[in-house]
Amino acid sequence: MSLGNDSGSVPTPGNKALLAAAGVCLAIPLVALLWVGSYAKETPRIGSIPFFFWYQFLWVIITSALTYTAHRLVIAARRPRAGSAEHAR
Repeated sequence: MSLGNDSGSVPTPGNKALLAAAGVCLAIPLVALLWVGSYAKETPRIGSIPFFFWYQFLWVIITSALTYTAHRLVIAARRPRAGSAEHAR
């Protein structure tokens, strides 16, 4: 079974700094939503919607953006660099 490259070897992990940044993008919503004490309240309200509900809905949008950002960072991290041996093939 091939892993996507012709040599049969395991692909290199890529730019570790970009992969770490992608991990942080994915961890932010996890921490924000697991820390329930920070948003378990009714005020401030937006119309008749308590803070508890609209805060979580706002995180749906934020999480989508952060997941897309993490995806783009992983793609950039896995892209072969100009000076790498894999790029020369």
